[in-house]
Amino acid sequence: MAKFMLIGLCEPPDDASEAAFKEWFLDEHIEDTARCPGFVKSQVFRLAGPHLDIDTPARYLSLYEVEAESYEAAERLINDWQADPKAWEGRGKHWATASKFDAIPLRVGGSGWYELLAAYDEAGERTE
Repeated sequence: MAKFMLIGLCEPPDDASEAAFKEWFLDEHIEDTARCPGFVKSQVFRLAGPHLDIDTPARYLSLYEVEAESYEAAERLINDWQADPKAWEGRGKHWATASKFDAIPLRVGGSGWYELLAAYDEAGERTE
């Protein structure tokens, strides 16, 4: 089975939406997505500082590690999962939170599927 990483560059739509973003995205959406079949790990990182004076396109980075036959199969998995109101017992609360804010409090600046080609551990040993 191939390994893929779904990467999302995201942030609140505006500064006033920061609390809503944290409640919906950090407290609910990441857990919801992690429960999707084939999804191995879900993480979110907040930008701590620039690297080499290069522009940073988003303040938050979401990483979803997925095992699937192809990225198309992984995309179908997550789309079907998120469309099913009964896929997870917390889905109702997750959707209610989005309704509370009249919209999903999220702006995505970029997203894509990346296939794992090589990996190394801290000793420099190749693991994939």
